[in-house]
Amino acid sequence: MVASQDISIQPVTTKAQTKQFVDIGYTLNADDPHWVPPLRSEFVKIITPEKNPFFEHARVQFFLAIRQGKVVGRISAHIDELALEQPIEQGMGPGTGNWGLMEASEEAVMHALIHAAEAWLKDQGMTRVLAPLSMSVWEEPGLLTQGHDQSPMIMMGHHNASYQGWIENLDYSVAKRLKSYDLPVVDGFNDLINRIIASGERNKRLNIRRVDKKFFDRDAEIILNILNDAWSDNWGFVPMTDHEIEHAGESLKPIVHEDLIRIAELDGEPVAFMMTLPDMNERIKPMKGSLWPFGWAKLLWWLKFPKSESMRVPLMGVKKELQNSRLASQMAFMMIEYIRRDATRDFGTKRAELGWILEDNQGMVAIAKAIEAKMNHEYLIYEKPLTT
Repeated sequence: MVASQDISIQPVTTKAQTKQFVDIGYTLNADDPHWVPPLRSEFVKIITPEKNPFFEHARVQFFLAIRQGKVVGRISAHIDELALEQPIEQGMGPGTGNWGLMEASEEAVMHALIHAAEAWLKDQGMTRVLAPLSMSVWEEPGLLTQGHDQSPMIMMGHHNASYQGWIENLDYSVAKRLKSYDLPVVDGFNDLINRIIASGERNKRLNIRRVDKKFFDRDAEIILNILNDAWSDNWGFVPMTDHEIEHAGESLKPIVHEDLIRIAELDGEPVAFMMTLPDMNERIKPMKGSLWPFGWAKLLWWLKFPKSESMRVPLMGVKKELQNSRLASQMAFMMIEYIRRDATRDFGTKRAELGWILEDNQGMVAIAKAIEAKMNHEYLIYEKPLTT
């Protein structure tokens, strides 16, 4: 137990404490009109070792902040063994631990929680913190610092605007900026982009196809193989295990639609992909974290007959051998346009969000600018050395 002023920090060790860890997020964010309460059952899966394959290669400790017998905050401290194996110049690397899932009622509570997380990481032999990550880099990385006036889309974080100052007051510096881009999709793109797409359609070597849910496992494997190749040199990259790939496929399958995911083939070989997801947050926000009593029926109906004004593009990748080529941009524009057509026609979509995108990913930033997308959210990942 760690004490700070009248605040005590306790490790989560019981079912009752786990419930408190879950509940405090709903309590502290209840008055934020833009916070989307996650379904409690889904959040519980994230923090349950038997239900989240992240725990198979990670050491994790959860903490609660208590004041006068009342829970006033939470944090996770974790070490991803696969991240420790990555080159340190790519962001992770030996000695790098993380914290995340933080919620706090005030600055003193946040500081006590972060100090507890840092102490645990040092006890585990870590020499540096990269945070916040909640919990894997593939889940919700970074702290929201711009865009608090909008609700987040599916699989994007949302945080109290005060957290930025509270964290930076502990001498954390910015390691990386992640951005997302808003894109109106009803009217299509400018003449230059349309000419690039038309040129690609005349290229007999190129084929852009939908995924086929009858062969879901095959196409999921193709996408993940391209992803691991395309992103392997990116800052913050950590490879996904086979179990994580399987888990992600099972989780996303209910909201995967064939006309919203494209695979690009060159001479018959898959070389790029783009994944788009309907913004399920539109549907779950009014449910306030629970499917009962009638939320489950509404959600099942939407999953069967989905309409979504908003879509998110969480993942896009081109094999490294083609990156920074004109062909890579051409395939990206073609996939974006084909999905845009289907989304507006079949789902009633009016806008999309691209991201997150690393601030220095010049290729993706250039694509976003070319289709006149505007930055709408920024997330910061901080770093700090752990001194002895």
